[in-house]
Amino acid sequence: MEFIKAENVCFTYDEPDAEHPDAPVRAVLKGIDLSVQRGEFVALLGHNGSGKSTMAKMFNAMLTPISGKVYVDGIDTADEERAFDIRRRVGMVQQNPDNQLVASIVEEDVAFGPENLGIEPKEIRRRVDEALKAVEMYEYRTHAPYKLSGGQKQRVAIAGILAMQTDCIVLDEPTAMLDPRGRAEVMETIRRLNREKGITILLITHYMDEAVQAGRVIVMDSGKILTQGTPREVFAQVELLKRHKLDVPQATELAFRLSGAGCKLPPCVLTVEECVKALEPLLSGKGASA
Repeated sequence: MEFIKAENVCFTYDEPDAEHPDAPVRAVLKGIDLSVQRGEFVALLGHNGSGKSTMAKMFNAMLTPISGKVYVDGIDTADEERAFDIRRRVGMVQQNPDNQLVASIVEEDVAFGPENLGIEPKEIRRRVDEALKAVEMYEYRTHAPYKLSGGQKQRVAIAGILAMQTDCIVLDEPTAMLDPRGRAEVMETIRRLNREKGITILLITHYMDEAVQAGRVIVMDSGKILTQGTPREVFAQVELLKRHKLDVPQATELAFRLSGAGCKLPPCVLTVEECVKALEPLLSGKGASA
């Protein structure tokens, strides 16, 4: 079932110059068409300035198109009277968890969103406990957020969105400021919420190993969609991505270079495990199957 739909979306941060109406205006989004199904896990990729973060802000009405339409669960995001309804359906997790934590105790922070929705205290207590258990932070419920690691803080931020019972979580580079352990914690939480609770996930990331874990990858470049498909379909297009100065997973890069040097390897190796399996026959001198 279609949950998010964008139709010919255009957007610019620049205002037209009244004195020079013919002067060009820099478009950030240029006629974007995309859809996200309920329960999907989609990774949105692109280098800085590609428009991916701007597109993500369209999904919970933080921004609205200059032209075109964005619908969330059938609601037009341009309808200002429905903005609250949209944000109850789509929650956003930002890059820096410190910018989202507002209370001095973890459970109070997670309760902040439901309290602002006017939920009764007994229901808030239930939601907070359930959300903290979902991100495996329940044992830290009485801790001070500033004492937590970066990965733990980000999981608390995700719990705050869960407590509002949103259908979709948009995560804008949530692991960018984390160490490898924190990144792994957050990614495991995201995967589990998608797999076990059916929450729709839109993940903006610069880490290709994170994008590989999604069900679908959308690549943006210069305000347009460059390509999209399953991770294997997208990362098989190594030359296209490199022409647009975009990365591929390290295992894919290694396999691509070895193939270019004449080694017979399977098409589009995505993970370290796949790379090891593909290289074993070569290293043993038996050759690799196609």
